[in-house]
Amino acid sequence: MKQETNNTYQERILKVLIHIQNHLDNDLSLAELAKVAMFSPYHFHRIFSGMVGESVAEHIRRLRLERAALRLKGSQMPITQIAFEAGLETHEGFTRAFRAMFNLSPTEFRKLHQALSYSQAPSGVHFMQEGNLESFDPLIMDRNTMDVEIKKVDPIRVAFMRHVGPYQEVGSTWEKLCAWAGPKGLFRPDTVFYGLSYDDPNVTPPDKIRYDACITAPDNIQAEGDVGVQTIGDGDYAVCTHNGPYEKLTETYGKLCGQWLPGSGREIRSAPSIEHYKNSPQDTPPEDLVTDIYMPLE
Repeated sequence: MKQETNNTYQERILKVLIHIQNHLDNDLSLAELAKVAMFSPYHFHRIFSGMVGESVAEHIRRLRLERAALRLKGSQMPITQIAFEAGLETHEGFTRAFRAMFNLSPTEFRKLHQALSYSQAPSGVHFMQEGNLESFDPLIMDRNTMDVEIKKVDPIRVAFMRHVGPYQEVGSTWEKLCAWAGPKGLFRPDTVFYGLSYDDPNVTPPDKIRYDACITAPDNIQAEGDVGVQTIGDGDYAVCTHNGPYEKLTETYGKLCGQWLPGSGREIRSAPSIEHYKNSPQDTPPEDLVTDIYMPLE
């Protein structure tokens, strides 16, 4: 009975976390979130703080400031607009909150990170358009070129398990998800494995980084305990291929966001990047791993 209750609480808090990250621009009142979790507002706040490790207000504020940092790094949006979308209506208030979190003003942060990106720009960037998820062939990227394709991705229904902590430690979460999925018959020839990377490790503290291990799921599969169900995709994505160890994915993200994006004429959409794992580390040497990275675009 205790384990069943624990699983129910995890499922309800997970629904709230997904709701928050999908509605960061909304009011997100305590009453609304308590309703999503099906708890009373009084008890919900205490349950959330105990299970997540920060209050509802702290969690929302941190996600908005981290999103602001990513927009400062990867776009030319005016700082006043970024401040407003972070829930801070004055430039002064945004600057104080941002400096308290990152030890730099928004202007200083933008100058520092964009200078680092441009100083490492490759000699050539190839830009292609059109294509779809099913027909996409792996594109090879080396140190001199970056092959990127803009793709329209249809909604994809997945079962997932959330990992909170350094990206290097997601292996145990995948093991738990696969142990759950196997008996349910989810390992089929057309099964696809995805990872959702929500946070930039250069922005978010290691113990707060969010990652969802995902496996495609038919309509009859429902949320269960710490396994949730969500829809991913549904929009335009810039897609490139990373060849090699997962430990070096950060380098490819850096090139995509810091080198390709500024010259693409596009902006990053407020949604997680998607990693499509084309083969498995269980039977593939690290240097032969192939991962398609999908970066969401406005």
